[in-house]
Amino acid sequence: METPDSERGWIVTHISVIYPWQMDHMGHMNVQFYASLFDQATWSFFSEYGITRNYLMDNERGMAALVQHTEYKHELFAGSVVEIRSRLDSATPKIINFTHRMYLRQAQILVATTEFTGVHVDRSKRKSVPFPDDILQRLKSSIPE
Repeated sequence: METPDSERGWIVTHISVIYPWQMDHMGHMNVQFYASLFDQATWSFFSEYGITRNYLMDNERGMAALVQHTEYKHELFAGSVVEIRSRLDSATPKIINFTHRMYLRQAQILVATTEFTGVHVDRSKRKSVPFPDDILQRLKSSIPE
């Protein structure tokens, strides 16, 4: 499916349906579920660059969120199908910045965005560490011009 984001480094990282149990007392999807869907997209996004479960477990590494900024632009209701597209905005040896956009899939209506700053950490030392060279190169090579 051709999208407005297709040519600018955006990749599809999650597609999901919204369920009735995700609605709040106002009848629309509660904010906790936006966060959950964005989290699922994040792990899919990371795996595109080699930051997989195996990499994290085998190397005692992790990723931690430093900053998250979310904007809600359109309500979601039970039965809606959403698509999340993600893009890497910048990468340094230890820190990445990336954006997720959530769309109502069929209508291509932007419903929410979130921007993250994440840090690569050594889980045993509980401190930030550089990405391995191969992961850092993959990250840097995918930053849109």
